[in-house]
Amino acid sequence: MWKFSLRMAKDRVFIVAVSAFTILTVYPLLHIIYSVARNGLPVIMERGPTFFTGGMSEAGIGPAIAGTFLLVLLSSLIGLPIAFLVGVYAYEYPDSLIGRTTQALLQIMLEFPTVLVGVFVMDIIVLPMGTFSALAGAFALAIIMMPYVAVYTKEAMRQIPFTYREASFGLGVGRVKAIFRILVPLAKRGITTGILISMAKVAGETAPLLFTAGGLYESYPTSVTEPVGAIPLLIYTLIQSPSKDAHSMAWGASLVLLIFFLGVFIPIRRSLKVVRL
Repeated sequence: MWKFSLRMAKDRVFIVAVSAFTILTVYPLLHIIYSVARNGLPVIMERGPTFFTGGMSEAGIGPAIAGTFLLVLLSSLIGLPIAFLVGVYAYEYPDSLIGRTTQALLQIMLEFPTVLVGVFVMDIIVLPMGTFSALAGAFALAIIMMPYVAVYTKEAMRQIPFTYREASFGLGVGRVKAIFRILVPLAKRGITTGILISMAKVAGETAPLLFTAGGLYESYPTSVTEPVGAIPLLIYTLIQSPSKDAHSMAWGASLVLLIFFLGVFIPIRRSLKVVRL
């Protein structure tokens, strides 16, 4: 009886400890969301639709919003197809020399300082072109995006039981068709998660854009070869100003960026059905 009570006490202590650590882990995220909403919502409510459509002279962030969407779109078009194929190759040939090298490089790129990516792209695109541009910013963001998509693609496909692969070959299905028609659809939840995380990552990047995008906040972007603004870059610019109005505007822009991330990630993540294996 005494031993049973001791086990029950240990079990309750463990549950309490795990619950406490879970709360401590989630608290910073909830506090960030609360702080951004508390400080940003009054600014948006005060300035109304002009905040989303006007330029800096009108106390709006319209060009920065358009620039963010443009950069995310271009970087996705550049980086996602390459990253997906790299992830498939790393899964299919994990023991080959190229496969092992690719996996090592992907792990390095995940932790690589993004500011150095910006310096690299500035050297190969911005300086030869003689101007900042949306194309240069998108190329830098694509480099940052690719390792996330590739790693998530590889790990998602590794979760598929090997029996599905064997069954495909047993039915006479070729390797390429087995991968893209059977294994990839089964792993789409994990792959899509990687894509969403990578898009959220690049949508909030600032350092590489300092050397590539240039910033455009009075008018909307009209060409990928011209400078472009972005919400994170605008926030960085605003918080360096001693003006309280600039700081308030930065809070509003931060809330817009937060809404963009949550509005894209949560609905799509919830809409994906879990594949029962």
